Amino acid sequence: MGDTPIPRGPGQEYGLFSLAELPPPIVTGLTARSVELFHDARAHDRPLDGQAAGVLFTRSSTRTRTAFTVGAIRLGAAPVAFGPGDLQVTSGESVADTGRVLGSMLDLLIARTAGPLDELRQLSRQGGLPVINAMAAQEHPSQGICDLATLALTFGDLTGIRVLYVGEGNNTAVALAHGLAAVPGAHVTFATPAGYGLPRDELRTAERRAGTVGAVVEQIHALDPAPGDVDVVYTTRWQTTGTVKDDPGWREVFRPFHVDEALLERWPRASFMHDLPAHRGDEVAGRVLDGPRSLAWTQAAMKLSSAMAVLEWAAAPHG
Repeated sequence: MGDTPIPRGPGQEYGLFSLAELPPPIVTGLTARSVELFHDARAHDRPLDGQAAGVLFTRSSTRTRTAFTVGAIRLGAAPVAFGPGDLQVTSGESVADTGRVLGSMLDLLIARTAGPLDELRQLSRQGGLPVINAMAAQEHPSQGICDLATLALTFGDLTGIRVLYVGEGNNTAVALAHGLAAVPGAHVTFATPAGYGLPRDELRTAERRAGTVGAVVEQIHALDPAPGDVDVVYTTRWQTTGTVKDDPGWREVFRPFHVDEALLERWPRASFMHDLPAHRGDEVAGRVLDGPRSLAWTQAAMKLSSAMAVLEWAAAPHG
């Protein structure tokens, strides 16, 4: 996947925080490695053997937490689990002090917290250890690698892949934008309700990178102008983990973005993706989620191999 070194040293941060920060060869390399490990989970030499991997989740998680825990074990590491009330940041210890302590004992940290992404960066800087963003409010980068790997498993070469994302411009959408912006010729359209789109800065960053590889990242706020031909229709649940919407009538705003069989038939050759968990009847109809064109369950299974690829990369002793 290339040998771009992870910067390491006192006061530096390293690991996986945002796909926007990874050079395109690293993104495509992690994608390819995820597919390799999906086909053969033993295609490694236990590169984390003897290491201690912290697994800090202060938000609920089924797929991501399980994938990183099992992935760490399969790669040879011993996971050390922390729940929402286990660390003394809950009693007033600073994130900086917590990072210094964790860094003196752990070899890497996988973290999903309630705080901003900068907290994860601070844990890395103060602890001098790799930190993997297992979902922050701003972005869910390991989900982005999982999504690209699912696409690669299904379609092979991703050059020119066409994706229509339908729903909220949430952290999964941000990761998808940054990931596909690294794929030559990719075209991704985000159809989001007005007021619930991708953050402007994230969209502009993805657009700029897309321009360097001949890709297109765009956003619309209705489905009528959506592309006439796509390879995949992708949605996520309307209520992102740990968030609430201020508008009491938000469901009516989202209703036109419900993916049912009638909507999917606009693209009769398209596959369907969903990062799960799903709320059948809200963002997607059960017949679509469980139907023959759905990749959602393959996507869920791909979480493990993509977690392993990220762990292998983040913990590698680069020069």
